[in-house]
Amino acid sequence: MQAILLCGGMGTRLRSVVADRPKPMADICGKPFLQYLLEMLRDKGITEVIFALGYMGEMIEEYFQDGSAFGLKIAYSYEEEPLGTGGAIRNALPKILEEEVLVLNADTYFPMDYQGLYHFHQENDGDFSLATRAVPDISRYGAVRRDAAGRILAWNEKLGDGGQQLGEGSKQPIEGNAQQAASASPKSLSGEINGGIYVMKKSLIAEIPEGKQSLEQDCIPKWLSEGKRIFGLPFHGYFMDIGIPKDYQQFITDVEQGKHGR
Repeated sequence: MQAILLCGGMGTRLRSVVADRPKPMADICGKPFLQYLLEMLRDKGITEVIFALGYMGEMIEEYFQDGSAFGLKIAYSYEEEPLGTGGAIRNALPKILEEEVLVLNADTYFPMDYQGLYHFHQENDGDFSLATRAVPDISRYGAVRRDAAGRILAWNEKLGDGGQQLGEGSKQPIEGNAQQAASASPKSLSGEINGGIYVMKKSLIAEIPEGKQSLEQDCIPKWLSEGKRIFGLPFHGYFMDIGIPKDYQQFITDVEQGKHGR
């Protein structure tokens, strides 16, 4: 299985503690975060990786090279200017060798069943499939609603107390360890949100316009309106986005204590 890792972000929220390197290369107990992610993906059955690079991307290529030292085959796709998540995926199209490809953020550690999501996508003849996550309070996120077969009915749907719809909004990153979820208020509403891991058809990626595009705000809403086959499958377990100093430090602690899983 081939995977695109989105590494192009500027990492501005983490600059106070990681200023000399791109965010995925943040030091975790003597190794870059990205190495933990690659080793986990390799153990989950990923054999080839495309790094979609932007800010300080040369540091990533210099460290990982062709990937052979890590048991993987690695290719590199560089953006000359920030392209957003959708634009970065489209820019990597010439490097995609398979008809379906896994896509994920390179600053998030989520040791889920990647093969399971891939097979779910194929069984449903999906154009686009994503991992969803159940959270105790969806008020700060865009909710994902799906039918009994898993087909997505609503995307980034903002809900308030009691479940009333507040309108469309952009997905916010999940911050912190999902195993340490904060207690919800009596009026909070549980539900599913986008987990940020996708399986996409190569032919669908080819439909993304070249240039700057947001996968979450531009592409997915458009595909839903066009009736594309978009499915969601829920997953649970450890999750960490190192995008802010607090969660970066938490991941270091979790690695030291062996709590990050594989």
